[in-house]
Amino acid sequence: MMGRREGSLMRSPPSTAMRGSRIAIAVGIGVFIGCIFALLFPNGLFRFDSSQEHRITSRSSQVANSSPCESPERINMLKSEMVTLSQKNAELKKQIRELTSKLRLAEQGTDQAQKQVLLLGEQRKAGPFGTVKGLRTNPTVLPDESVNPMLAKLLEKVAVQKELIVCLANRNVKNMLEVWYENIKRVGIPNYLVVALDDEIEALCKSNDVPVYRRKPEDGIDSIGRTGGNHAVSGLKFRILREFLQLGYSILLSDVDIVYLQNPFEHLYRDSDVESMSDGHDNFTAYGYNDVFDDAKMGWARFAHTMRIWVFNSGFFYIRPTIPSIELLDRVATRLATDSKAWDQAVFNEELFYPSHPGYEGLHASKRTMDMFEFMNSKVLFRTVRNNENYRKLKPVIVHVNYHPDKFPRMKAVVEFYVNGKKDALQPFPEGSAW
Repeated sequence: MMGRREGSLMRSPPSTAMRGSRIAIAVGIGVFIGCIFALLFPNGLFRFDSSQEHRITSRSSQVANSSPCESPERINMLKSEMVTLSQKNAELKKQIRELTSKLRLAEQGTDQAQKQVLLLGEQRKAGPFGTVKGLRTNPTVLPDESVNPMLAKLLEKVAVQKELIVCLANRNVKNMLEVWYENIKRVGIPNYLVVALDDEIEALCKSNDVPVYRRKPEDGIDSIGRTGGNHAVSGLKFRILREFLQLGYSILLSDVDIVYLQNPFEHLYRDSDVESMSDGHDNFTAYGYNDVFDDAKMGWARFAHTMRIWVFNSGFFYIRPTIPSIELLDRVATRLATDSKAWDQAVFNEELFYPSHPGYEGLHASKRTMDMFEFMNSKVLFRTVRNNENYRKLKPVIVHVNYHPDKFPRMKAVVEFYVNGKKDALQPFPEGSAW
């Protein structure tokens, strides 16, 4: 074996030399072919046409900048295209604003939606201490356009995000109604509607470009609407509002003795079935307090604690299209129809707040009290705000002249004070009113 290994080693030098010569030959051939290509194609095998590049550049320049010799027709066409693009841009910006607003409302309702899923879905265990929260709002009803197709079509045009202000009016409140819608227009609130209860109000609204809805004549209701006073019309609104809720719209019910200074839809929480302004005039009366009743005859147990809150104002409240909300309207309308001496605001609050007890089933509706300095009643204005320099600097969302019978002159004074800047406009009026 040693002999074979030596023999093989002796044959390796000639083989190595042969491989080296082959490589040299291949390199030589490559150099030779390269020289031939260099002679035949001095500008390279693949060549880009410079004239073509010039044509492309020239065409791009013509598109970007029209030459001084451009025809007037071409210039006018370009200008027209620019105007069209500007209009499309403005429309896109409007859509972005609308989508942003919808997103804000959607985010606002996310927490409530999550609670609905938790409570209406599968049963779950309670979370850690301090983290558990119950459902505040009831789910909205499925809209039923068959209730009133004519009203449904109108609301599609007037409402914004399924919300609008609704006001009932007849000829008895014509002057106040004019102040009402003039200030709504001034603020720039687009989603509002007047329910005209007679021909005169319908004509007034149409002549002043005010959205108006005239109900079909109905026995009993129609006569109340045409000739009834404030309390009669106020009671009528609970029956009329039912159709709006059945159609799936949230309503901000408004009396005519209200001056709008800001858009109220930007100040709502929308976390309850009913969100109402208060007749209270301070933090205790508006939002609730612990009132202690003293009965001396009871001796050691003479002091009894009671929970008190001043009533919601039935002339300005936001109501969502839920089953408890519709039940509330039905209850109030039924009681007012069967008791001619009943006051709509008292009945409205009794049905909202009375708990279930023997012989009575209470209404299971969630409720919220509005900020009394944003949604201001006239007692707060004339008793507190106008006499306090710091409060005078506040600008409410609305002022409701509900505490005073001289409504029209006080409404005009509110406009003078908050809109026209007349500092002494509120001073001539007494704090209360003469009988």
